[in-house]
Amino acid sequence: MPGSSTAKDDRASNGIFFRIEGDGEPLLLLHGAMAAGAMFDPLIELLRDRYRMLIPDLRGHGKSGDLAGPYDVPALTADLDAVMAKADFGRCAVMGYSHGGAVAQQFAHTRPAAINKLILACTYACNVATLRERIECGVFLTLMRVLSPGAIAKLVFRPSKNKQGGAVGLTGEQAEWMRSIMAANRAPAMRGTLRGLMTFDSRPWLKDISAPTLVIGGTHDDAVPRHHFDTLVNGIPGATGRLIERAGHTLVWTHTRELADILRSR
Repeated sequence: MPGSSTAKDDRASNGIFFRIEGDGEPLLLLHGAMAAGAMFDPLIELLRDRYRMLIPDLRGHGKSGDLAGPYDVPALTADLDAVMAKADFGRCAVMGYSHGGAVAQQFAHTRPAAINKLILACTYACNVATLRERIECGVFLTLMRVLSPGAIAKLVFRPSKNKQGGAVGLTGEQAEWMRSIMAANRAPAMRGTLRGLMTFDSRPWLKDISAPTLVIGGTHDDAVPRHHFDTLVNGIPGATGRLIERAGHTLVWTHTRELADILRSR
């Protein structure tokens, strides 16, 4: 699942790699933990005539993988100022996916004048809100101390048992593609990112987010269950929510057209 050959690639003054795709309304796309901007490639193909998209690889990820930490959410968010300046992006829409949604929330909180729309997909205000989630994150962090990102990727991204990929799961090709993106990351940076994920909690200041906000979730998202969707919709003033039926945490690839249609209508 290769990316477009028409992208404009560049680096900001802080070393963050980014690319620009498409024409139209400016849209900043923020990828999830242990991934890279390339995860948006299938979506980009459906949006390039609607948006001018800025797609960075966050610190420690992808082609920004050799940059030193810290890798917590405030650090990843602080990098965006230099990226937007180099890309000549002013006020724009922002979509954060999974852990990218935490970065998007932080950006909306600290740089409200930079955002005219906020889209939060498959994400959370606090990923360790329950005892089970705290235990699961702790186990995952322990695994990351002994396994490489490539080995972790084989555990995380598995094709659906349904031979046709199913409505929720990935096809074999999609799973292998995401494994390759995840495996390219460095283990120390991924451990730092996970620790940053575990310490992020926007619940005390969700009420202060002023950008018009859309929260998107999947009805079958086991990685970020429904209560996270509800926390964001109920906590951000005026936020609206859209649930995609039979979609899981990988809806950006399994329900790409449905997601694109939602974004095109914003």
